[in-house]
Parts: sequence; structure tokens; C-alpha cells
Amino acid sequence: MASLNNTKHTEKHSFAKNLPYFFVVGLLAIQASLLGYMAVKQSPNANEPGHLVAGISNWQLGRFELYRVNPPLVRMIGALPVVMAGAKTDWEAFHDGPGARPVFTIGPDFIKANGERSFWLMTLARWACIPLSLIGGLVCFFWARALYGELSGLLALTLWCFSPNLLAHGAFITPDAGATAISVAAGWLFWRWLNHPTWGRAIAAGCLLGLAELAKFTLILFFGLWPCLWLFWLCISRSKETQASVWRQGAQITVLLLLALHILNLGYGYDGSFKPLGKYEFISATLKGSEADTDTSETGNRFTGTWLENIPVPLPVQYVIGIDIQKQDFERERQTFFRGKFYPHGFWYYYLYALAIKVPLGTWVLALMASGFTLFQIKRGEWDNWRDEFILLAPLMLIFVFVSSETDYNAHLRYILPVFPFGIIWISKSAQLITSFKSYRSLVIAIPLLWSVASSLWVFPHSLAYFNEVTGGPAQGYRHLINSNLDWGQDLHELKQWLDQHPSSEPFYLAYYGLFAPQVAGIKFQLPPEWPEGDDDLKDSANRSLVPGRYAISVNHIYGLDTLPPFNEAGEKQYVNQSGYRYFLKLTPVARAGYSIHIYEISQADIDRLKETRHSE
Repeated sequence: MASLNNTKHTEKHSFAKNLPYFFVVGLLAIQASLLGYMAVKQSPNANEPGHLVAGISNWQLGRFELYRVNPPLVRMIGALPVVMAGAKTDWEAFHDGPGARPVFTIGPDFIKANGERSFWLMTLARWACIPLSLIGGLVCFFWARALYGELSGLLALTLWCFSPNLLAHGAFITPDAGATAISVAAGWLFWRWLNHPTWGRAIAAGCLLGLAELAKFTLILFFGLWPCLWLFWLCISRSKETQASVWRQGAQITVLLLLALHILNLGYGYDGSFKPLGKYEFISATLKGSEADTDTSETGNRFTGTWLENIPVPLPVQYVIGIDIQKQDFERERQTFFRGKFYPHGFWYYYLYALAIKVPLGTWVLALMASGFTLFQIKRGEWDNWRDEFILLAPLMLIFVFVSSETDYNAHLRYILPVFPFGIIWISKSAQLITSFKSYRSLVIAIPLLWSVASSLWVFPHSLAYFNEVTGGPAQGYRHLINSNLDWGQDLHELKQWLDQHPSSEPFYLAYYGLFAPQVAGIKFQLPPEWPEGDDDLKDSANRSLVPGRYAISVNHIYGLDTLPPFNEAGEKQYVNQSGYRYFLKLTPVARAGYSIHIYEISQADIDRLKETRHSE
């Protein structure tokens, strides 16, 4: 009997010990299911066709100039099952030259060539990228657990799995979520190396850093950040390092960085690596010279004639050109949409504002708790792991400050998506309140956590359009931010479903913000007439008048975002006046496709009221 009791006790203890891992597996399974469903539900966003066809070109042609402004890793992962599925390709529209972006013509050609099947191919590509998000969640769990304990690890994983912003981009093949996951994995391995510097850990961290560089240009900052963090770690190390130990660590971090550089070049097949700096033809004012012509047809090189011109650049040529094109993209005159208006400049606080309204309020409550607990630790002299937290938060601060400093143009919260896991891990320290203030018990964490999860799931599967309760939720989000923060062309399937469920003999008008013609999804329509601000009559250049009927307008086109013109009934792009559809702001939609396409049923009375309002202005 005693032996039986001991066996039961052992089994019970074993189950209790493994319980956290059951939660980990369960949370990751839920996240994979959510991402898998979103991958099917959403139409290709405005960038995905380009990424997918560029990934196919990487595999089939071994070339990297098609989508220079992003490294190839994530799209190559997504494109692999599509290549194996035998997708059709059309390279006829390829062209090259200074600042060329041929992917925005070849992407739509890919959709056209594959027809409705392209939606299934896109789903395959998205599914292939889901494991990257799961890896990011695991890293958040392990890093938070190592810093703050088991409960913090589970809290970090939960915040990762249900973050609406991470869910939104994790369901796409665009590089933002994949780069976010790889960057935190690289940071975790680097932190482990700092705590116990061995050759094995240095090599592992170097490999992950190389993969991170193949995922997103912004992460090139890590090449400078990591040596600085190592020197910082040495300076404040509790134990006095011997000279031999310092030299050994110096050799390890040197190998780490060289290995990462090798993997970066290897990912491009060493395409043009070590080309002399003076041999490049740049188009950005930063690299061709501030006094050079800003016209992209005119190239230059500020390093020509200097001692730097013969220095070989240890980077792939398309990687360098991509950075140049992206830099020029920020330098040219572009408009920033912010709180219902367009501005000829950006704002240093743009991303702070975006975080404030697009991160769940429950998560912000947990962040305040983590801040308060840190102050409590400092006051009592118990902030023993401040070095580790500095290493954790340094990438967050560097990326955030760097991206926010680009004040010529702001548009996309996804530019700072790599800061999310580092912030989530630090926020998870709030779980320590459960043990430090036992009277509050688990409610201290449970209430804001449940609030955060419920708020995210309430919007699902339209996670890209998530806005928290401060703004009035996703239905009011378009009054604050647009573009990839809300409307990235992802709701065309939702519109088609609504039309199928609400058949009507009324004419249907559509202005869709996307990279391909809506006819591919089986939608027949006409382009709505324009009524630019300042015009007396409600007619466009073709002398078409607004008539009663059904209208569906992407919010980007309502405000006049002109980066992607709408398609007309012939399936061709048609440029419209920037203020041509703002009259829809004075109408109330009867429905929405997701939250990015507003649907109107306009009567003659609505038209008369619009005319009266215009004439009285």
C-alpha cells in the first residue's frame, strides 16, 4: 500500500512539474490555429504579391534585385511550398535601373497569371511562415522564465500569442513578424553568451544574428549594438575578469560577428559582395551627396574621390542598393497621415501615439505594474538583475529611437514591430507581484491579462485593424491611422462574402486599395465618380454623376492615400484626385468588410443632401 501511495505521489508531482509545459504547448497550438485561420480568411495585402513573386525568383532564378528593399529570408520560406506547387510566373514586366521597383508590376502579374488559385498559393506561403511566430513565443517564454520565474514566462507567452499586432503580421508573408521572432531569438542567445561565454554559445548567437540580418534591414543595428553591450557587461561585471578571459571573449564576439556577416552574404549567394564603395551608383541624397540632384534618374556617390572609394563593402550588392533605395524612399516628399489629416512631414512621437492606441489597454496596465514593481525593487535595493534587464531593453530602445528619428515620413507601426517581444518579456516581470503582494493573489495579473486577451479576440480575425478602447475600437480607427495600420487590402474576401450574402440589382461601385484587380476575386464593379473638394458639381472628369446604388470604398481611398490607385471596371489602375472620395466621410456606412472597406447604400436623398452641404460650404 505504501508503495502504491508513493507511486501516486510521484505521478502527481511529475504532472505538477510538467504543467507549465502543457500550457506552453496549448498556447502555441492556439496561436498556430489563429494564424492558420487568418491566413485563409484574408486576401493578399498590398505588399504580399510582390514578396511572394520575389521569393519565387530567389529560388528559381537565384536573383535578388526584384525586391531589394527587404532581405529575402522570410519570403523565401513562404515561397518554397508555392514553388513546389508549380505556380505560374510572368517575368515580362521586369525592368531595372536606379531606384527601380519592378516587383509592384510583377506581383500583380503573378496574381493575374494564377487567377483565383493565387489565393490558395498565398495561403500556403503564409502557413509556411507560421513556425517563425511560434519560435518567437518560445523564446519569450524561456527568456522571461530565466529572468523572472515560471509565471512570468507563461505571462510573456500569453501576451505574445494574443497580441493583435503580432497576430496580424504573423498571418502575412511580409517580413515584419518573422524578423521580430528571429531578432528576439538572436538577442536571447546573445544574452546567454554574455552570462556564460563559450564558443558554442557564440557560434549559436552568430548564426541567429546572421539570420536576423537576412530578415530585416533595421536589424543591422545589432552589429554595432552587441559589441557595445559586451563592453558594458565587462565594465559592470561583478566578478573580475582575468586578462585571458577578456581576450577569449573578444575572440568569441569577433567570430560571432564575422559568422553573422558570412551568413548574411551566404543568404545572397555572395552576390556582388566586397564591391568597392566607390563603384556604387546611389540615388539617396545621403549616399550620393547632399548637394546632388534628388532626382532618382541621377545617380552619384559621395565617396568617389575620397580615401573610402577603394574600400570593399563586405555586404551583398543588392543588400547595399536596397538600403540606398529605402533611404531615398524616406527622403523624397511624401505625406504622413495622422489623426485624420495629411502632413508633409512626420512626427517624432508618431510611433508612441501608434503604440498608445494599438496596444491593448490591459497590456498597458501590466506595463505600468512592471514599472511600479521596478521602482519598488530600486527603493528596497533589490533590483539585482538590472544588468540583464538593460541587455533586454537595449535593442528595444535603439530600434525605437532609430525608427522614430526618421521624421520625414511616418506610416507603419510594423516598422517598430521588433521591439514588441523585448517589451513583452520585460512586462512579464509584473507576474512577480503575485508572490510579493500575496493579498492581491492572482487577480493582480489575471484581470489586465484577461482584458488584453479578450480585447484582442473581440477584433479577431481583423487583428490588423485593432485599436483599443481609447479610440472607440477598430470602427473608429480610421480617424487616427490608416495604411498598413488598418487598411492593407486584406478584406477583399470579406467584401465578396458580404456581396454574396446581400444580392441586389443595384449598381455596385468599388474603390479598392490593393495591388491586384478585384475581378480576380470574382467581383464585378464600376469605379465611383470623384467629387474633389472645391468642385461645384458632383461629377468626375468623365462627366459621371453620383447615382443611387451600392458603394464600397477602402478607407485609404476615402482619405486620398495615393500610393496605390484604385482599379477600374476594365481591371486597369486609374488615378483619382486625392480628395475625390472624401465626400464619403459625410455618409454613414451600412456595413463594413472587416474594418478597412466601408459599404454604403446611397439613395437620391443622400445625394441631394451632399449637394446641399457642398453648396453651403
